[in-house]
Amino acid sequence: MRKNQVPQHGRGAQSANVPQRFGLAQRHVDGDWRDAVEAVDGPAPKLRTTVTEEAPRSILSFNQSPDIGFDRSINAYRGCEHGCIYCFARPTHAFHDLSPGLDFETKLFAKPQAADLLRKTLARPRYRPHPIAMGTNTDPYQPIEGRYRITRQVLEVCLETRHPVTITTKSDRLLHDLDLLEELARHKLVAVSISVTSLDPTLSRHLEPRAASPAKRLNALEKLVKHAVPVHCSIAPVIPAITDMFMEEIVARAAEVGVENCGWIPLRLPHEVAPLFREWLEIHYPERAGKVMGIVRSIRNGRDNDPDFFTRLRPKGVWADLFRARFRLACRRAGIENPPIELDTVAFRPPQTGRQLQLL
Repeated sequence: MRKNQVPQHGRGAQSANVPQRFGLAQRHVDGDWRDAVEAVDGPAPKLRTTVTEEAPRSILSFNQSPDIGFDRSINAYRGCEHGCIYCFARPTHAFHDLSPGLDFETKLFAKPQAADLLRKTLARPRYRPHPIAMGTNTDPYQPIEGRYRITRQVLEVCLETRHPVTITTKSDRLLHDLDLLEELARHKLVAVSISVTSLDPTLSRHLEPRAASPAKRLNALEKLVKHAVPVHCSIAPVIPAITDMFMEEIVARAAEVGVENCGWIPLRLPHEVAPLFREWLEIHYPERAGKVMGIVRSIRNGRDNDPDFFTRLRPKGVWADLFRARFRLACRRAGIENPPIELDTVAFRPPQTGRQLQLL
């Protein structure tokens, strides 16, 4: 990054930040040469988002992680245009020789056949239902969903087969599917988690430049509550000295719109996310960058990130204990008791395929 570089407006990452884990070639652009080119040719063209369509052989991913509450998931998209600088999914782009930085939020991949692949999987004789998690890697309601509608198609299959599904998003775009969500909820087949990181729209534009504003997310929570869709307000991630001061008010605002379930997740900085986040701090909050990373390391056993099961989601230390105490007190004051959301796994019926008919 050049000295005194201006922020990349509309993007979370400030550079490509080519990964080194896989020995990829690294390119450096000389600052003087770049300035000379810009003087002659003008500024570089604005970054544009591109989408590549994929044709995977399967769509349902299974995991055996002992510290998360789901064992299968669907990610209809790879990369995410929301551009959240802290996104722990960024390093997955490095597997494809792409940058976890700007490439992650500009070079996207879509899987248009997701619903058909899911239907084939659910039709297998040995398949046993358990909630499918959507949004565990990249957001199922990022802007390109408006064109592809892959998430909606997957939800239609879930409703057809009475298969439970959970959704995690930072977008109010899911309200376009409120008809499906309401019907799924009527059969106890869906739970939605909306992440609210802060209540400051300016900060949100820096952190999550193309995600919905905090006000829109709270409005989405309220509408889902009114339509009897089970919802969870996730304060995620909590970034020390950047967003943690909003924790109590987010809980209170969620309670005001009828949300009965809240949680919080601490900042995680795996692999390339750590240098990207440091770079972002130096651009937007240079005066407190040292403090932020100092607290992060204090809750992560002296490291930028703790990759170990269980402790990665349960940080330790004085600061971590303080965040937990503040969250518990905020929930108590707001009357949020966090009752479990139960989904139906018994009503599942395999989809009709080929000439096979379903007996009702």
